[in-house]
Amino acid sequence: KSLQLVLKEVASDVETGRSLSASFEERGGDFLPPTFVETIRAGEESGNIDKAFATMHEHFDKQVKMSTRVKSAFAYPAFVFVVAIVVVAVLMVKVVPTFLTIFDEADAELPLPTKMLIAMSNFFRDNILLLIGIAAVLTIAYKIYGNTESGRMNLAKLSMKIPILGEIVNLGAASQFANSMATMLGSGLPMTRALSITAKTIDNYFISTEVGKLTAKLEEGHALCPSMREADILPDILVDMVGVGEETGEMEGTLKTIAGYYDSELEMAINAAMEKLEPAILVFLAGFAGFIVVAIYMAMFGMYAAM
Repeated sequence: KSLQLVLKEVASDVETGRSLSASFEERGGDFLPPTFVETIRAGEESGNIDKAFATMHEHFDKQVKMSTRVKSAFAYPAFVFVVAIVVVAVLMVKVVPTFLTIFDEADAELPLPTKMLIAMSNFFRDNILLLIGIAAVLTIAYKIYGNTESGRMNLAKLSMKIPILGEIVNLGAASQFANSMATMLGSGLPMTRALSITAKTIDNYFISTEVGKLTAKLEEGHALCPSMREADILPDILVDMVGVGEETGEMEGTLKTIAGYYDSELEMAINAAMEKLEPAILVFLAGFAGFIVVAIYMAMFGMYAAM
C-alpha cells in the first residue's frame, strides 16, 4: 500500500511536468534503494529510460534471489537452534525435577553425572527469571550499541573476522560491489557517482564506509584500482579485475564477469557453512540428550541394585 501511494503521487507529479527521478527521490526516498532513483535519473539524462528500467529489473532480480538463498540457508539452523534452547529450558525446569524428586525420596548415593544434572537443573529452576532478564538486557544493550556510530563500525569489523561467517560477509560485500558498480556504470553514471551509490548498497557498514571514502580519491585524480588496493577492504581478485577494466576501458563488462564469479563463490561458501553448522547443532542436541538419559538411568540402576 505504501508503494501504491508513492506511485499515485509520482504519477501526479509527472503529469504536472516534474521529472520521474526527482519525484521518486522525494516521494519514495525513505524506502526505495538509492540505485533505483539514480538509475532512473541516468536514464532520463541519456534518453534511455526503458533501458534504465530493464537494467534495474536485472539487478534487483539477481539481488533478491541471492538474498533469498542466503536467508533460506540460515533459516533451518536458526530454527533448530531456537528449538534446542527451548527444549533444554523445558527439560531442566520441568522434566528433570520430576525424576530428581524420585531420587531424593530413595535417599540413595547418586553417581557423578546425576549430581551434575541435579546441580544444572536446580540452577536453571532457581534462576530462570534471572537468565531471561540477562538475555533481555544483553539484547537491548546490543541494539543500543549497534545504533551508535562506533558500535556499528566495531560490530561490522567483528563480523568480518568470525570464522566461516567472516568469509560470507567478505564475499557478499565483493558481490554487492561488483553488481552495483556494473549496474551504475551501465546506466551511464560517472565513476565517482557510481562509486558513491555503490557504497550505500553494501550491507557491511565498515566496508560501505571505506568504499565511500574512495570517492574522494577519484576526485583527486587517483585511479580506482590503486585506491582500492591501498584501502585493502575488498578481495585482491576483485581489485585486480577493476584494474583490468580500467586498462581496457571495459569496466562494466569486467565487473559483470567478476560479479558472476563472486555470486558463485558466495553460494558455495553458504552451502559449505550449512554443511558444517547443521551437524554441529545435531551433535550438540544428541550429546545433551544423551547426557540426561545416562544421568537418569545410572541413578535408576543404582537404586534397583540397592533394593
